[in-house]
Amino acid sequence: MNALAPEMPVEARSALELNRALRMATPFEVIESALKTVGRERLALVSSFGTESAALLKVMADVDPAIPVIFLDTGWLFAETLAYRDTLIDTLGLTDVRSIKPLEETLGREDPERDLWFSDPDACCRIRKVEPLSRALAPFAAWLNGRKRFQGGARADIPVVEEDGVRLKFNPFANATREEIEAIYRDGKLPPHPLIASGYMSVGCMPCTSRTASGEDARAGRWRGRAKTECGIHTMKTS
Repeated sequence: MNALAPEMPVEARSALELNRALRMATPFEVIESALKTVGRERLALVSSFGTESAALLKVMADVDPAIPVIFLDTGWLFAETLAYRDTLIDTLGLTDVRSIKPLEETLGREDPERDLWFSDPDACCRIRKVEPLSRALAPFAAWLNGRKRFQGGARADIPVVEEDGVRLKFNPFANATREEIEAIYRDGKLPPHPLIASGYMSVGCMPCTSRTASGEDARAGRWRGRAKTECGIHTMKTS
């Protein structure tokens, strides 16, 4: 890893400077740097506990298993995802996983029939993911997520560190290859998400997730048949 210049405190570094310093760093080094930059009480990891989530959670646990983990329980998740969350908490020894839900008042006002996912999936993601995450991140100065450049689309050019409104956003796996992710699973003996065996290569909410056919991109089963490719939490600017 490129060492941070000793004449400038880490806390004073901008996202651009941190990104430059960490551009060749390992995921462990990125998370370790994030922790040193803002401290455990001001750093959160956001995880969907999806098909590739265990790798990032494993690296985080190797750095510090007490880093807060935010899990968005949208009300539309597969039962297998909820069970997988509990399995990984026990397997990795995570000590501060916070399950965040949308406000009942908001759901009653904007999605009383639970069909908003069909008529306006962007609005559904907003009230079930974007708004709850914005609330959950309020106490934090930086957050970690598992996006990777090899996932393509809007993720193809993500930096290792970026500005996200008033927060720093660390992407420890920005440079990772699919083979490196697989190696973390193999070496760490991590359990796979139970839906992978059924053909789900990327898992989100039940109504907007489908199986992926052989040869398709791993995220092809998300919002199939729509132009939508992101839920919005990675395109919002947190405040």
